[in-house]
Amino acid sequence: MTESLPAHASVVVIGGGIMGCSTLYHLAKMGVSDAILLERNKLTSGTTWHSAAQVRALRHSRNLTRMIQYSVDLYAQLEAETGQSVGWIQKGSLSIATRPDRLTHIKRQEALAHAYGVDATSISPAEAKERWPLMNAADVIGAVWSPEDGRVSPSDVCAALVKGAKAAGARIFEDTGVTGILTRDGRVYGVETARGVVTCDAVALCAGLWSREVGAMAGAEVPLLACEHFYLLTKPVDGITGNMPTLSDHDNHLYIRDDSGGLLVGCFELMGKPIAPGVLGQDFAFGLLGEDWDHFEPMMLNALHRLPALETAEVKMLLNGPESFTPDGTFMLGETAETRGLFLGCGMNSVGIASGGGAGMNLAHCIVYGHTAYDLTEADAKRFAPVFNSVDHLMARAPEILGTHYEIAYPGRQLTTARGLRTLPLHAEYRAAHAEFGQVYGWERPLYFGGTASPEPSFDRPDWFDKVRAEVRAAHEGAAIFDASCFGKIDVAGPDAEPFLLRVCAGHMGRAPGSVIYTAMLNPRGTFQSDLTAQRLSTDHYRLFVGTNAIKRDLAWLRDHSDGFDVVLRDTTEDHAVLNLMGPESARIASVCGAETLNDLGYFKLIQSEVADVPVTAARLSYVGEAGWELTCAAGDARKLYAALTRAGAVPAGLYAQTSMRIEKGFCAMGHELDSDVTPIAAGLGFATRKTGGFIGAEALDEARKAGASAKVFSLTFKDRSAVPLGHEPIYADGQIVGQTTSCAYGHRVDAPIALAHGVRLSDQQEVQVDIARRMFAATVTVGPLFDPDGTRMKRVFA
Repeated sequence: MTESLPAHASVVVIGGGIMGCSTLYHLAKMGVSDAILLERNKLTSGTTWHSAAQVRALRHSRNLTRMIQYSVDLYAQLEAETGQSVGWIQKGSLSIATRPDRLTHIKRQEALAHAYGVDATSISPAEAKERWPLMNAADVIGAVWSPEDGRVSPSDVCAALVKGAKAAGARIFEDTGVTGILTRDGRVYGVETARGVVTCDAVALCAGLWSREVGAMAGAEVPLLACEHFYLLTKPVDGITGNMPTLSDHDNHLYIRDDSGGLLVGCFELMGKPIAPGVLGQDFAFGLLGEDWDHFEPMMLNALHRLPALETAEVKMLLNGPESFTPDGTFMLGETAETRGLFLGCGMNSVGIASGGGAGMNLAHCIVYGHTAYDLTEADAKRFAPVFNSVDHLMARAPEILGTHYEIAYPGRQLTTARGLRTLPLHAEYRAAHAEFGQVYGWERPLYFGGTASPEPSFDRPDWFDKVRAEVRAAHEGAAIFDASCFGKIDVAGPDAEPFLLRVCAGHMGRAPGSVIYTAMLNPRGTFQSDLTAQRLSTDHYRLFVGTNAIKRDLAWLRDHSDGFDVVLRDTTEDHAVLNLMGPESARIASVCGAETLNDLGYFKLIQSEVADVPVTAARLSYVGEAGWELTCAAGDARKLYAALTRAGAVPAGLYAQTSMRIEKGFCAMGHELDSDVTPIAAGLGFATRKTGGFIGAEALDEARKAGASAKVFSLTFKDRSAVPLGHEPIYADGQIVGQTTSCAYGHRVDAPIALAHGVRLSDQQEVQVDIARRMFAATVTVGPLFDPDGTRMKRVFA
């Protein structure tokens, strides 16, 4: 007899793949014993069942690595807990390099592994050949061995998770498709199925390939698209004896392992094949797509080179199964911006099995406790601009994302598809100045100017070095314009604007109209939700300037905490342009443009004025350590304002120059020094929080102060000018890892490679070593900024 659906469940999980099963398991373990899972077909159908199921721990960030380490530990203990084997085979992984830059790349990964507690060791080509005797190693120049990596049986893992979830009270309903998600006032309250309605408090959307369509039922944006993914299976091959390590030949876009005595050869080709929405119908469960030998042929030739035994191996099949990909190659996890109570756990980008254990735990934690177990902002469901949910853009971008799976992580690397989605008001002027653009939240933002050809990827000093140096020099000796128009702008207006912001912000929001306030927005744990600057335009009107890619997340946070306050929140990002005029010549330029009164403006103050007859809000502050103003005008007036400033002698400068100057000045940035694991005290920003409390996170911050919390951010200056740190490099003192770089650049004003870093409390001017691709570079610690404008200039400009 078919079990009836309950009338109500606290949480409904949609989708019975690895993410759905893991989320259900962890919800049940966290006490949500009435959670249910709805699967349209059978468990593991869609993608999970045909996964190659590699579990490689190392990822580019500490917390993504930590998440997969959790998966490894979970899979290892599930059998003991449930009695269900998961097929865990821990034979390690071997990453080979056939090009010098690939060798640098895997050595950087090895250095990261040491920082994150993952076992990884460089070995010689001869040692690599010993570990994979069937491999042609003639062109291999180096390798890294990771003994803790392994693989599982995807169906068995899901069976074990389901068994554990059921034991804790959760229930599973197969052959139960969701036909609608019910919402009221922007919040989920139930799901609709062919078997009836289940009311609920939250929905975990883990529907894999179909998540975009299911999310749309609740009015939510879920930008992902399926692509075809290929791997070759052979019948038994001589020389395959038992289980072997996974061989990663990423220069040839391949992963290789044994499979039932034969070979499994998979690929992430440079440009994948997208699958348009609707092609995979509701009845697509354990099906596969057609073999495409023409498409696979270049990868087959690569495989024949690496594995000569393939020439005589008997092919079992060329498996072609769908996998879903997001616009940036990272999965989506957390509550959506559009619909409260709808939580995403999808878009796994072909690492669902490796990520699933830890990602499911974090998704359950987010549903139960309101936040992930540790910072996963890089996977935040709110990080994509709405434009990326377009089918046209996904059809262009997803195939490229598949191809980046094994790319070399060059600094500054930009994607080439789905570009030009959003342009700044001065885009034409920047093109005329030969800007090299980077995409941020869909915006085309100048990285540097004067480029005449596409930059050559390199781990050495980049070919844009001199161009950026010239822009920094212009800002330091003359005047430069930094375009901040793409930064998010949120207007907060109404009688309760001040009390509302005193509640959601930790800074001094009660300052008088005409003030500019730097502030953190904290969560109840006292760590960063966001950091921003606020301009108080009048008694009941503030404008908040937030990070470019934080606008959706921050606006959702503000709306979620606005109940009981008489305020109106509005995204005004595209209404305004912001040109930051910086440098010692900015005062002269302001005078030339008829705005002498700007020179009388105090630091962190604003004034309504006109520059070259353009109405502006001029705010006296600087993100680059040079005197100047942030000039906000109507977007339609930007061209007139820019023309006047450049006629008077200012030159445009890009993001790379701004980043270099920010690091020299010791300014922290979200996603680098600041995240939801970091308090203002740890970032050295405790001075910018109110001691009187009354804001979200105040109690936790007080507890941290009483516990003796101290700043953990410091600056580094490298002694070797040829060093090229990129970020995340481990820092050593007395042979022990004491920290990690967070932001890196060449400091043109101090004429040395520089970094900001997190770590244990170190002494000013202490000598440390930084591991860049397994080569140690000496650096000096500075507690504070590496560059400060001289006091004379500051006194003159900010009088």
